[in-house]
Amino acid sequence: MHRSATDPKGTAEHRRARRTAGAVASAALLLPLLGAAPSSTAEEAPSAQLERAFSTAAAEYHVPQSVLLAVSYLQSRWDAHAGAPSVSGGYGPMHLTDARTALAEAPHHSEGTEDARGDSSRAALRPVALVPSDSQLPARLKTLTKAAELTGLPAERLRTDPTANLEGGAALLAAAQKNLGEPLSQDAADWYGAVASFSGADDTATAAAYANDVYQVMREGEERTTDAGQRVALAAQPELSADTAQLRRAGLRTASAVGTECPETVSCEWVPAPYSEFGEGDYGNHDLGDRPASQSIKYIVIHDTEGTWDGVLKLVQDPTYVSWNYTLRSTDGHIAQHVKTKDVAWHAGNWYINAKSIGLEHEGFLAEPDAWYTEEMYRASARLVKYLSKKYDVPLDRQHILGHDNVPGPTTSTIPGMHTDPGPYWDWEHYFTLLGHPFHRSTKPGGGLVTVLPDFAENRPVYTGCVTKGEPCATHGSSEVRLYSQPDDASPLIKDIGLYPKGDASTTGVNDVASRVSTGQRYAVADRDGDWTAIWYLGQKAWFKNPSKQPTAVAASGSVVTPKAGLTDIPVYGRAYPEKEAYPAGVPVQSVSRLPYKLLEGQQYAVGDKVPGEYFYAPTFDTAPHKVVIGTDMYYEIQFGHRVAFVRAADVDLIP
Repeated sequence: MHRSATDPKGTAEHRRARRTAGAVASAALLLPLLGAAPSSTAEEAPSAQLERAFSTAAAEYHVPQSVLLAVSYLQSRWDAHAGAPSVSGGYGPMHLTDARTALAEAPHHSEGTEDARGDSSRAALRPVALVPSDSQLPARLKTLTKAAELTGLPAERLRTDPTANLEGGAALLAAAQKNLGEPLSQDAADWYGAVASFSGADDTATAAAYANDVYQVMREGEERTTDAGQRVALAAQPELSADTAQLRRAGLRTASAVGTECPETVSCEWVPAPYSEFGEGDYGNHDLGDRPASQSIKYIVIHDTEGTWDGVLKLVQDPTYVSWNYTLRSTDGHIAQHVKTKDVAWHAGNWYINAKSIGLEHEGFLAEPDAWYTEEMYRASARLVKYLSKKYDVPLDRQHILGHDNVPGPTTSTIPGMHTDPGPYWDWEHYFTLLGHPFHRSTKPGGGLVTVLPDFAENRPVYTGCVTKGEPCATHGSSEVRLYSQPDDASPLIKDIGLYPKGDASTTGVNDVASRVSTGQRYAVADRDGDWTAIWYLGQKAWFKNPSKQPTAVAASGSVVTPKAGLTDIPVYGRAYPEKEAYPAGVPVQSVSRLPYKLLEGQQYAVGDKVPGEYFYAPTFDTAPHKVVIGTDMYYEIQFGHRVAFVRAADVDLIP
């Protein structure tokens, strides 16, 4: 927030293959569906233990195993995360929530001192308010306590033992079914209401969206190896229907979606951020605009909230605070919209990016204490981004779908304070698969560009400072790959003179983005040496390990820029500036500020868009003097370091 290879499972062909093989998997489901657990054997492979636990829990509580598997997949994708809680305090494969315990154990990070507006023509806005702790947690954040009551199992075991956690989830589903007056049927079609209740949603639209996702998982089937090496499969049931009428008996409120800009496939409500004056002519907490008529929307920025849902929603409704367009809830994927997409929210710390972007905040914490995001929130976010992408013609790639940690500082002085969410534990590979644009090799190996693409689960670089400064973070899959000055992981990390202007070394800190690249980003290849690949990065040759047997990047295609012949170096910018002749009377000319980096002769950088210099002049509450200044001087967006940057088109040659 403001603090702080193609996946075959995503293809229709693979789903059809799973359905063809469904008879074998269905046999494994048969006994649990009849209420009898299969007998254990001494020869049972360790990788099958989690599937056995699903069978046992389903049989004990008379829940169809397919329902238990599908609900768990929507919560955690069957991962246990070594007993660490999710961003909303959920534990284990069933995401049983115990937020009071989780939040009590977690310190709060502040990644920088970013000015959320990022507009040098106005006083910096750096709110220091912390997200308040709620004395009364909603029921959706304490389901583990209820599971302990139903099963008689101790809370600590429910948090740390996946088998116990599955029992707790099955018990909650069975209790929900009974509360609705429904029998413990072995037909998955009869459990729609219980599944909707399990979501913890307090309104019918969110509960229905969650249940629909669970039933979609059952219809399509899923299979994967978990973070603990357990192989789990759910056979596809393409003809499965659901008794959706059960939801009417759940007694949930009807949330109003009036005024929202969301796809029909998600649950969305309007919780407006205020546009109001306060103090001596100051105002907040966003700017009224006329996008896309006056300004094109080029980016969607992914954030995490660094706070819990209820507290964050209070903050965005404070006119003295900052703003963003949407917030997404972890437990059930519910969405609140706060700022119209035509208006400009203050969220990215760079006014040029703010004026051309839509900001999405995801409930959660970058690193505390283990920071995993629920599958339902990933799915709701992907549906929203696909909708916004289509509506505003925003390409679904990493040049346009940015993390907050990819937004450049607009000036040299702002670079150290720029924020680093959603961090290294956001699964960009999975997210883009859900977006329908999975990353993959797009040309023959050995070409001039690479797309960063490590295996999220297997890629586990050491980070420090998640809980205690300097101490290692919990072992965790990561989307990011570390960069070295030589093809040797004992060599120094790449330095970032913008982040460390005194020449200090980069670190392995979880918030230190100086020397790492992220899944989906494209870079120009500078060199190769055995299992190592070098890219051009921040004006330097940066090395990362990329073995052929377990690659961390794949060959990519695309255009690059390089300095024009005769230029030894060219400047790099944090925004695209209009030339001074483009400014009308009454609009002060923006000073052109070079960043401390240089793009050197012979180096190449992957290109995003070619754009004109642009500035949205909006210094007053009264919108009458507001102007959008668009120049004729053109810029290229490039992947320069971990963050994007801009270079003048007049300074470079484009190489297709």
